[in-house]
Amino acid sequence: MGKAYLTRRVSFAAAHRYYREDWSAERNVAVFGACANPHGHGHGYTLEATVAGEVDPETGFSVDLGLLDRVLSEEVIAPLDHRHINHDVAEFGPGGLIPTTENLAAWAWARIATRLPPSVRLHRIRLREDESLFVDYFGGGSPP
Repeated sequence: MGKAYLTRRVSFAAAHRYYREDWSAERNVAVFGACANPHGHGHGYTLEATVAGEVDPETGFSVDLGLLDRVLSEEVIAPLDHRHINHDVAEFGPGGLIPTTENLAAWAWARIATRLPPSVRLHRIRLREDESLFVDYFGGGSPP
């Protein structure tokens, strides 16, 4: 019947801070500006997950939407919503990844892609920090 690309959008609110412990405070401010604020800052994020799959001739579905919703809830919303990413997500803790939009998209990709059935492929993640900034991530290998 053909392949379809389905996109589901979810939203969450989270705080983060851009900071490298191995840099001086001055260098962090020079590179990350206000994002290096010691207390962090927050965003109302929107994540769009686009999956690709063959349309089932019996159901007309390319993916089990209930399954996709559960995956997004468990792998993205639960660990991030109303959290301070640097403190609540181990990969972004001290000495870990800086919680940039790019790194968050790659992190989400790894979590979502492994939970999908073999008949469904994660095609794209679009992560919006706000209305003026988003990242499209297509999997490009292992997360940084």
